[in-house]
Amino acid sequence: MDESTLQRHRQLCEQLRHHSYLYHVLDQSEISDAEYDSLFAELLSIESTHPELVSHDSPSQMIGNTPSEQFKQIQHLSPMLSLSNATKEREVLEFIWKIRNKIIELREGQQSISFIAEPKIDGLSCSLRYENAKLIVAATRGNGEVGEDVTMNALTISDIPKTLPLDTPKVLEVRGEIYINDHDFLELVKNQKKQGEKKASNPRNAAAGSLRQLDPSITASRPLKFFAYAIGYASNQVAETQLGIRDKLKSWGFKTIEPSILTYTADDIMRFYKETEESRQELGYSIDGIVYKVNDISLQKRLGFSGRTPNWAIAHKFPPERGHTRINAITISVGKTGALTPVAELAPVSIGGVLITRATLHNEDEITKKDFRINDLVVIQRAGDVIPQVVSVELEKRPLKAVPYKFPTTCPVCSGDISRDPTEAAWVCNAGLSCPAQAVEKLRHFVSKKALNIDALGDKTIEDFYYNGDIKRFSDIFKLEEKLANNLFKNNTHDDKESPLSLRDGWGDVSANKLFLSIKNSTNTTLDKLIYSLGIKSIGEKHSKKLANFFSSPDKIIDFANKTSDYYHKDLDGLESICGLEVKLNFIDYFSNKNNLDEFIKLTRILKIATQVIQTSANTPLAGKTIVFTGTLKTMTRDEAKTWAEALGAMTGTSVTRNTDIVVAGVDAGSKLNNALKLGIKVISESEWGTLLNEYR
Repeated sequence: MDESTLQRHRQLCEQLRHHSYLYHVLDQSEISDAEYDSLFAELLSIESTHPELVSHDSPSQMIGNTPSEQFKQIQHLSPMLSLSNATKEREVLEFIWKIRNKIIELREGQQSISFIAEPKIDGLSCSLRYENAKLIVAATRGNGEVGEDVTMNALTISDIPKTLPLDTPKVLEVRGEIYINDHDFLELVKNQKKQGEKKASNPRNAAAGSLRQLDPSITASRPLKFFAYAIGYASNQVAETQLGIRDKLKSWGFKTIEPSILTYTADDIMRFYKETEESRQELGYSIDGIVYKVNDISLQKRLGFSGRTPNWAIAHKFPPERGHTRINAITISVGKTGALTPVAELAPVSIGGVLITRATLHNEDEITKKDFRINDLVVIQRAGDVIPQVVSVELEKRPLKAVPYKFPTTCPVCSGDISRDPTEAAWVCNAGLSCPAQAVEKLRHFVSKKALNIDALGDKTIEDFYYNGDIKRFSDIFKLEEKLANNLFKNNTHDDKESPLSLRDGWGDVSANKLFLSIKNSTNTTLDKLIYSLGIKSIGEKHSKKLANFFSSPDKIIDFANKTSDYYHKDLDGLESICGLEVKLNFIDYFSNKNNLDEFIKLTRILKIATQVIQTSANTPLAGKTIVFTGTLKTMTRDEAKTWAEALGAMTGTSVTRNTDIVVAGVDAGSKLNNALKLGIKVISESEWGTLLNEYR
């Protein structure tokens, strides 16, 4: 086995663990299901050729993820397994052939096998344990063996029976999926937006986040539903077939997912798959494939399991999905750089587990080329299964009165002049920060997680403060508490015990204090985050780090800005060779604006900015090592620690495995530290980590 294969296997393991942790523990996702499945398939391919790489902690052998330490741990009476995935018809046929061949081997000559086919709902797996017909424990999948105790939360879900008929087994585990339907998800997002809360990205994450709350009253306020699909454990047999189990579950008061069929042939299976795929928009909830299970329970037991998956079931995933819907309106979104982007406002359509209500139409040329019109029936897809886009128009179904769309000639927000560079596709509003849309978007970007990370300033809150005149520029954020307090003193309405926000609707002392503390905490930052937060055109995280390395301090940026005209025609200090011509010119353009420079200078006087230069190096003892940070770090943030590790040539992981080289343990380190000690992995303290940094940075 060559070194590149070993390195790729290690890289895939780290990536899959990272995305699994995000999905199962944090209820977030950075990639689509299709991209995750592709990475997983590549890992399986490598391990099938090199079985010596398979270990108990390989993602191929693991189910779910380590349960969160915030919840009590619950041992499942029987493991909650994962399913093998198929993305092609050929893979499903191979699954059926293997089972038939195995059955012929087990039962001389018998070839007639029935399968239950039912939709695979995109929700959060949950196990319900009943004893003496009463619900006593509800747990998430966790790592398949141990899950998180969410009993109090599950008791708030009306679809989950609290008691069962007395003829049920004395001890019973019912497995199912907790989800939010499409209509309720839209209402939830609408309310979150109204309250200024972070909006849920899709129904699955919304369901998972709603169930995994420490406060059951929050779960109770969410529109969660439950489908039962299997029995995990029963003290006596419930039924002889999967169909019989479905019937039993329904008789006990559970809802089971529909449509479903009992079938004997591959043709019927594929027909059901295609029909369900075509009609999935009508279900009212998100599904991402079809599950096929051998119907006979005794055959299931004889077929057994392979590692993390049963041999008698498979999930046939849908391809990156397209859907049909109607354009109700075309609106113009004005971004932080002033670019005017046309957006299709759509009749809601569920695509790949995400409810789509808007999709970009990119620019005026795209609208003209594809002739998008209001009331058109259009084909929608998620590009890369992530970004919604309008693919084409169903011209034969176009309404007779549909007229070509006319692009605006002025900014739809501020009525300012717009212009278009002949070399670019987008029209741009020239009003800058005097355009409310640009100002609000820039402020939102400034406080976002990857920038200054002022998490208490949500989208709605930023809008309210902007239109009330409280925050117009970045620096106003840091004067907000003082400004609000002064206004109250002027009006003689201030009580020393009250928050300066006490008279505003929706604000109490707790939420106000949280906001001001969040603003205060954000004043400790790094130069790269400050550069990124400015929202300069074409300058993202990567180039912000390069620019921070290049300048090393805000004073050098100010010095640069005072002589920007010298930089247009020649690369005095090698900036262009570091970041490229486009970034260089955009950086110069930004700081050539006196208002931008003045604002930057104000920020440098307010913020405590780390000015050290991080030079990436592979010539240190940490090069190629995998480092995991756990617990609370006192001398730096987790992100800063990871940045330094990567700068010194190391890789950072989110979970502790046999491939981990070093664990840096801060205060209150939990299960990751315990895992490291069990596996004999080197553990160092934060002070030892600091010594390492001082030696090599």
